Amino acid sequence: MKQISKTKLRTRLETLYQRYNKRQFVDPDPLVFLYNYPKVQDREIAGLIASCLAYGRVSMIMATVRGVLDALGPDLHGAVSHTCAKELDPMFKGFRYRFASQDHLTGLILGIQDILKTYGSVETCFLEHAETKGDFDVHRGLSGIYSVINSDGRVGHLLADPGKSSACKRSHLYLRWMVRQDRVDPGGWTSVSAAGLVVPVDTHMYRIASLLGFTRRKSADKTCALEITQGFARLAPDDPVRYDFALTRFGIRREFNVDDLRAYLNGKD
Repeated sequence: MKQISKTKLRTRLETLYQRYNKRQFVDPDPLVFLYNYPKVQDREIAGLIASCLAYGRVSMIMATVRGVLDALGPDLHGAVSHTCAKELDPMFKGFRYRFASQDHLTGLILGIQDILKTYGSVETCFLEHAETKGDFDVHRGLSGIYSVINSDGRVGHLLADPGKSSACKRSHLYLRWMVRQDRVDPGGWTSVSAAGLVVPVDTHMYRIASLLGFTRRKSADKTCALEITQGFARLAPDDPVRYDFALTRFGIRREFNVDDLRAYLNGKD
């Protein structure tokens, strides 16, 4: 891609944001399930479950997330807070999603229950670990969530370890949903600033960010995600994840063509 000025690139990305950052372009995306929960205490649980299962074929993701949330019922906070392991076992008997078993899923739900018992909310758990003497670090916050939920390795690969080299795409996607609030992201975590978020890097975002020159990494790992975030932060320092949804529609939705995006970013309208 040819080099264009920061001002011109920001203008073009902002045009894409205004054009495509709309709810009509969400489905199929597990984010759509969060709209069913007006209470933040329910939404943060729905988002965590949905993001942990957000891998693989999109049709399977949607069916699996829907099945889990429907089984728990509309009062997610109440169900997760008070349902014991013996009650979860028959509820999810025979559950299998790719490499995730029934034990992994029930472990996830019981892990969220442990967070609620100890901290009162997932947001509070995140904040208590992320903020240290005035310094905020998103990976510390995610590590706090991980350490409680995945005690004894009970969730398997449903939740990535932020302390390792993984880009933790699903975890950062969850934070985007819960922290940002606009026409697409419902928000709810009012104590966390969008300025500290990290771009959720999947194959689509990796390809787009490489095109923009934000990274030269050979793999979409943690360092790559931080480089990409720094690239977007130069354009939107208060909200580096602002353009994530609009850009990743190209490659996710059939009617959006990555070649068209490349041409547009190169200056062809």
